[in-house]
Amino acid sequence: MDECLHIDTGAAPSITVEQPALNGTPAPATALEVLRALEEAGLEAWIVGGWVRDALRGAPCHDVDICCSGTWQQSEAALKAEGFKVARSGIKFGGITAVRGEERIEVTSYRFDGFYTDGRHPESVRLAQCVEDDLARRDFTVNAMAWHPTRGLLDVYDGAGDLRRRMIRAVGEPRRRFEEDALRMLRAVRFACRLDFVVEPQTASALASCAPLLDAVARERVGWELDGILATGRAGDALLRYPDIMCAAIPELGPCRGFDQHSRYHAFDVYDHIARVLTVAGELSLSSVDGAGPEAAPSPSLMWAALLHDIAKPACFTLDDRGCGHFYGHPERGAEQAREIMHRLACPSEVMRDACLLIRYHDRPMSAERSDLLRVMGLFAGSGLDTPRLMNELFDIKRADTLGKAPSCFYYVKDIERMREMVRELLANNEAYSVGTLALSGADLIAAGVAPGPRIGALLRRALDATVDGLVPNKRDDLLAYLDV
Repeated sequence: MDECLHIDTGAAPSITVEQPALNGTPAPATALEVLRALEEAGLEAWIVGGWVRDALRGAPCHDVDICCSGTWQQSEAALKAEGFKVARSGIKFGGITAVRGEERIEVTSYRFDGFYTDGRHPESVRLAQCVEDDLARRDFTVNAMAWHPTRGLLDVYDGAGDLRRRMIRAVGEPRRRFEEDALRMLRAVRFACRLDFVVEPQTASALASCAPLLDAVARERVGWELDGILATGRAGDALLRYPDIMCAAIPELGPCRGFDQHSRYHAFDVYDHIARVLTVAGELSLSSVDGAGPEAAPSPSLMWAALLHDIAKPACFTLDDRGCGHFYGHPERGAEQAREIMHRLACPSEVMRDACLLIRYHDRPMSAERSDLLRVMGLFAGSGLDTPRLMNELFDIKRADTLGKAPSCFYYVKDIERMREMVRELLANNEAYSVGTLALSGADLIAAGVAPGPRIGALLRRALDATVDGLVPNKRDDLLAYLDV
């Protein structure tokens, strides 16, 4: 902004003993103590950012950020004088952290940002004279508000109005904001998904035109934002509403757009099918429809699997002589491709492992037969694997995959739920589905007189096959008798 809205505060404002509140949300006591310490030293300070946004929404508020008219050195001196510990957490950008017990309050100086030479961080910063200048450099209007317990709300860009309109809008010129920091494009999508908002049309247009700028951003940062989008349970909306930026984040999604599946089982192209599978998978976990209440975060492995389960379909496509499309081998190839993508995006190894298992077996035919279900359970058994959770997620992705197809396929949902219930019963009854779940161990075989060696493993596998096929109960003595050792 060319001019600052000057506020004549006179002496440092007195913060009353009664705990002030914004929209009924009390300001945290430690944050008020930080404000008091800064203002008693002659500085001006405001609570800014996410706490203000969430308080106005009536949503739970967590971390508190404060911006201040002083240099970081002045803020540090003021806080130490009042008994705060201070961590120099970001002094290059004018930031420190006030620490009291387990609480940490970020304090940054009013600032202007210099050129963003790397498309992510400003090359330099300089001190600004007023809070309005600091708000002008922020990303979105809903994050560009400040509040003070006596001066009230400062909302230069109508962030409160955008909250009422359920809209994410860039501060100032959207293209300039994204050229400064390309990761803001994914942040816009993440905020829209998290709050169940839409991106304002001019800002959304800039998302599409600036999408190639995302190439300059470190892949692990892209992966972190994508993980945040998936965690909202609304990533399907992100794919449908903002395809350019989502395909810039994962280029392998690009060939899926508009890819006709030539199948009577599919009512949508590959990309739109993926979006609908994501939507159903997310709905299985969401317990709040407006983003303001408590939510059960979707399983990361389920959501990554839903996003990438058909990523290999374009490469595996064949058309038979009747004009019907087929995608032979796409689950196996998709699992390999998903591993490459998730590794590139620095996803946690456990999430990557579980997601790739779900992708590999998401299209495996299954029947409501005891032996078949136990064999599928065996595919999700092994060191570090949570078989009950993974089986539940397999049924989740199968359900979502089914509901993302043509309506003629929806009947299969009933079969899926029947199989889910059968698996619960098998687990409750301690049925064996892997050598590790047998009621018989190698030590039992040695005690029965079997010499240690390869024969132990062969006998355990034979016992597992027998109990899976229903030839013998999963009981130690019965298994020993069946093996006749």
